[in-house]
Order: sequence, then structure tokens, then C-alpha cells
Amino acid sequence: MAVDSAGAGARSPRRWWFDVRFAIGLGLVALSVVGVFVVVSAADHTVQVYAARTALSPGDRLSGGDLVRQSVQLGEVSSRYLGIRDVPASGLVVTRAVAAGELVPTSAVGTSANGRLASVVVPVRGHLAKAIDAGAQVDLWASKQTEDREFGAPAVLVPAAQVVRVIASDGIIADGSAGSVEVLVPRAKIARVLEAVANDDAISLVPAGVRARD
Repeated sequence: MAVDSAGAGARSPRRWWFDVRFAIGLGLVALSVVGVFVVVSAADHTVQVYAARTALSPGDRLSGGDLVRQSVQLGEVSSRYLGIRDVPASGLVVTRAVAAGELVPTSAVGTSANGRLASVVVPVRGHLAKAIDAGAQVDLWASKQTEDREFGAPAVLVPAAQVVRVIASDGIIADGSAGSVEVLVPRAKIARVLEAVANDDAISLVPAGVRARD
């Protein structure tokens, strides 16, 4: 019996199986994966800013060792906080109190080169207002002592000075009782403050910018 060698050696072409529903399913899966990636990427707009390693007081010198890097999502307000490139080699000066672990606002620091403030300790009489604490702004009032040991009318000695700390008469940080207060004042007014202290004038601190409640 003869065998058709040509017919045996020839093979029928392979047919590819294609299902439209299967293709649509693959497309939906791919779109889902891409969508999730886009959403996660858009949400992960974190920036690196600095937080205070320990509590910072006005007048403190600030360097990288006093700070801790934090990756946070701040959005449009990220420029209000101290970034990792915002600390110069010469360091910064703290201008208002910052709590330990708090993100450091750019408004709470200044450059060392522009340090126009100096720290001075002034004695105060009587009790301090509850609002007076580290970081608070106060007006320094002074009443000159006359020759008969009376006091004249008070006048503002330094407006908007910044409180560094409140010190009790025994040298321990006080809770509002009489003692001394360390404040930051413009260097141009240091002489007036020291003169008032040397003359034993009556110095009082009044919170600045505090509005009365209706």
C-alpha cells in the first residue's frame, strides 16, 4: 500500500485561540495596577524637615546636632518649616520656644549673622501674669526711682521683648512668683535696660499683644 509521503509530512497550520472577554479582563487588571500605582505615588509627597531633639529656648544656638529629620506630608505649608537644607554651617539662633519633638517653624529661628538680640536678666516685682512664660512676648515697663525713694510714672522701656525663661529668687525656674526673668532685647536698648537695673528702678513685664475677652 502506497503512502502519500507529501500528505504525511505536511502539517496543518497552528491556530491561535483568542477570546475577547479574556483580553478585556487582562486590560482591566492592568489598568487597576496602574491606577493604584498612580494614586500611591500621588499621595506619597513627603518632605524631610527638622524637628527639635530637645526643648529649644529663645537665644539658643542651633546646629544640626540639635535636630532630628522627619519625613512628613505638609503639602503647601512645607515652606513654613525648617528643611534639611535650611541650616547653614554657622548655625541658627532660636527666636521663640520650640517644644521637644515639635517641627521647627522657620519663623522660630534666625541666622547667626543677623543676631541683633541679646539676652539680659531683669528683676521683677510682684507676681507675673499667667501668660508670661518661655517664648512669650512682653513689654518691659520701668518706673524710675526718685531721690526720695519714690517711683515716677511708668514708661515702656523695651516693647515686644521675648522671654527666655522665668527664674525664681533662689535660681530655680519659677512658676510666676517674684524673681527674675531672662529676656531677649535689641542690642541697641541693652544700655537702657542695664541702667534701669543698676538704678533699682521698678521693672514690670506686661504680656504684649494680648486681647481682652468680650
